[in-house]
Amino acid sequence: MDHILEGKQIAFIGAGNMAEAIIKGLLDSGTVAPDQVAASDVVPARRELMADIYGIRLTDENTAMVKDADIVMLAVKPQVVSAVMTEIGPHMGAEKLLISIVAGLPVRTMTAALKPGTRIIRTIPNTPVFVGEGMVVLGSGDTARAEDYAVAEAIFGPVARTLTVEEKLMDAVLGISGSGPAYVFMMIEALADGGVRMGLTRDVAMTLASQTLLGSAKMCLETGTHPGQLKDMVTSPGGTTAAALFALENGKIRATLMAAVEAAARKSEELGKLA
Repeated sequence: MDHILEGKQIAFIGAGNMAEAIIKGLLDSGTVAPDQVAASDVVPARRELMADIYGIRLTDENTAMVKDADIVMLAVKPQVVSAVMTEIGPHMGAEKLLISIVAGLPVRTMTAALKPGTRIIRTIPNTPVFVGEGMVVLGSGDTARAEDYAVAEAIFGPVARTLTVEEKLMDAVLGISGSGPAYVFMMIEALADGGVRMGLTRDVAMTLASQTLLGSAKMCLETGTHPGQLKDMVTSPGGTTAAALFALENGKIRATLMAAVEAAARKSEELGKLA
């Protein structure tokens, strides 16, 4: 068992899909034991299902669970976060660490709602945590200690790669990794459509497209080679890839993807101002 989390009680406020993925990763990896984890949810059927599958404690009482916790994972929908923060705020404090996975929720908003001294880490996870290949970015600031970031990394480690950036950069992070899976899914779908157009069956084209993106991303991460160099390795003079790249450049794929990142980041900024 990971010594950083040994003996720590972790409470998940919200037991939705993202929380479940993190809980499953923690338990399957042996990082924590079921008796260290509790979760709350307003839906009785969801509580029953989670208790049956994972053997953790489920409740609909947020405050009681928070009182017993060392680490509180805030995993609720943005539209209910204000009410939840008001409810748990008086029961937080310097002895507790709050880790938020709520999209667009700034640290300043959490600080205003919580008991003074509460340690806070804002994070942005993405959906590939469901298959143990997520990206979770931690927003650094002066509301948490160095060891708190180590705790957060241990919690997310079984399901994701983690990075830490300044909190002011979190909107840009969301534009790439938070929203990014949707861009990639669209690319996979488009590549598969192209394959079908050229005569492949749908299942063959989808497998080819999905595995190609997966393998290409793995090459970037594991070789540390610049993607431009990797691209050049595939591109022979006057060959098929060169022709395809010209078509992509003609369609302004780079500018379009850059604009997508900017659009998502700007929208995140807007939502943060409303929080």
